[in-house]
Amino acid sequence: MAKSYPRQELSAVFALSFFVYNFDNDTMSAPYMLAPMAELSHRPLRELIETFSGPGLSGCSEYFTEMISAGAFIAGGPFESWYADNGPCPRKIVYQIVGSDPSHLARAASLLDQNECLGIDINMGCSAPAIARTGAGVRWMADIGKAGEMIALARKGVKRRLSVKLRLSTGYALPEGEDEFVYLVRFCRRLEEAGVELITLHPRTGREKFHRTARWDYVSALRKELRIPVAGNGDIADAAGFLARASSGVCDAVMVGRAAVKQPWIFAQARQMEAAGLGAAPLGTGESVAQSGEVFTKMNINIEETGLLFLDLLAKYQPPEFHLSRAQRFFGYFCDNLKWGNYVKTLLNRETELSGIGRAWSGYFREGEE
Repeated sequence: MAKSYPRQELSAVFALSFFVYNFDNDTMSAPYMLAPMAELSHRPLRELIETFSGPGLSGCSEYFTEMISAGAFIAGGPFESWYADNGPCPRKIVYQIVGSDPSHLARAASLLDQNECLGIDINMGCSAPAIARTGAGVRWMADIGKAGEMIALARKGVKRRLSVKLRLSTGYALPEGEDEFVYLVRFCRRLEEAGVELITLHPRTGREKFHRTARWDYVSALRKELRIPVAGNGDIADAAGFLARASSGVCDAVMVGRAAVKQPWIFAQARQMEAAGLGAAPLGTGESVAQSGEVFTKMNINIEETGLLFLDLLAKYQPPEFHLSRAQRFFGYFCDNLKWGNYVKTLLNRETELSGIGRAWSGYFREGEE
């Protein structure tokens, strides 16, 4: 079984095990970004990621928040302060907002811009029916003129970096049968003219979701057509893949989502590989998750303790109303590190309190020892 580290010693173990990446002295290949993910890209996950290199130091360059409803934020919704939490590294925070009303988006962007942060990002990529049917998310891509006007309005109230995350297209018919990439370039150039300073492209259409492999050639092609930086997002499964994209020259920054939930150490590991001159070579046997799934052997990561630490952070930095949904979402990915991951997910989903989730989680490891 995995070596068990005392809870209070976790930070020291992680700090000794990882190359420490200094965000203020970035000489690495490209910025690494955490994607905006509903019920996942919150402060507890950011805190967990930062733990692997120590306070203020991490392989992650930018943390995009889970999307914040512009309308709810300006109305002072009861949970908006939790969404706007900029810890633990305010200078790395990018607030992502979503909405269909230009005035709401502009107002929310202006208010969030007053917080310490790196920038504001407007969601033009979410294809969830509940979002798209309101005209928000990916539906902004259906009208170049309207999208450009909205960005220009938002730009007036934002002093920090203004960015947009989008897809290849809505996935529906384009105006007059226009070529998909030609339309994408026209759309992005309009955003650029209106004041957008960074575009993150998830190279799938709004209808494809994860059913099709992300087409990174579109990221490279779009980058050549714009004056502003272009980041890429999609299908990065591990640190080797992360580093491969960052060092490939096809994009100016790399964003990872679900893999960072399964492997919160992915940023630090990729930076460690890069610093060691390992390039994008596949990890060796000693550097992969052990077959038992309980310890990341090369980097001394204790899977049980990492899960328990997440629960502690969740209780500390999120309201009780969010505890179960956030815990279940996190472990839905993190359990993939375990040999019997699906079994453990079932056990955890039966629980109704964080304390019960913690007992069930540790119980799996105790059963394994027996």
